[in-house]
Amino acid sequence: MALLELNNVHAYYGKIHALKGISITVNSGEIVTLIGSNGAGKTTTLRTVAGLMQPRQGSVMFAGENVYLSKPHEIISKGISMVPEGRGIFAKMTVVENLQMGAFYRNDREAIQKDIEYAYELFPRLGERRKQLAGTMSGGEQQMLSTARALMAKPKLILMDEPSMGLAPVLVDLIFETIQRINQEGVTVLLVEQNALMSLGIAHRGYVLQTGEIVLSDDAKSLKNNPSVQKAYLGIE
Repeated sequence: MALLELNNVHAYYGKIHALKGISITVNSGEIVTLIGSNGAGKTTTLRTVAGLMQPRQGSVMFAGENVYLSKPHEIISKGISMVPEGRGIFAKMTVVENLQMGAFYRNDREAIQKDIEYAYELFPRLGERRKQLAGTMSGGEQQMLSTARALMAKPKLILMDEPSMGLAPVLVDLIFETIQRINQEGVTVLLVEQNALMSLGIAHRGYVLQTGEIVLSDDAKSLKNNPSVQKAYLGIE
């Protein structure tokens, strides 16, 4: 059974038909990537899974339960967390306060503290700046914090929306290495990323979206070698 399964999902922004009957599966332990141009529906798909949008048709199954009518806080408690596009950190809170917010529904204090220490191990920069206001940190540091905060919810599935956006190449490498590490440690990942070459390099499988529809799906290696994908998304003629 798939950990996450979207079946014939239709979603709208007002009268704009953003998702036109998409169906995807994400199996436990996988990294699955969604690639496509701006406006293809990638972020809308993540927002629908996270409960930030409710589809007008279809189902969103997570661990065998239809969660499409669940509220975002209920989605988090079921085991899904999100690293949003633009990071979405709490700028006027410290690093450690942001991490504590990621665990807002948990009451296992000792385990929460251990997970904060794990976040500092994962991103030593955060440990160095634990008392610093998050809004005063660099873009790369904020991305680290956003990722670590999502992990504080102890998710089974983490949704990542454009984690490399605006980052220097060395930090892009760090973020992708971290995605692989958390996946190897048992967290399933659904990844949206404009850097299709990098995302296909770490993913197990992928889906290509165009104007709200899935036009292609395959294992990541096959997508990476597909001439149409190379031309449209990888800059390879």
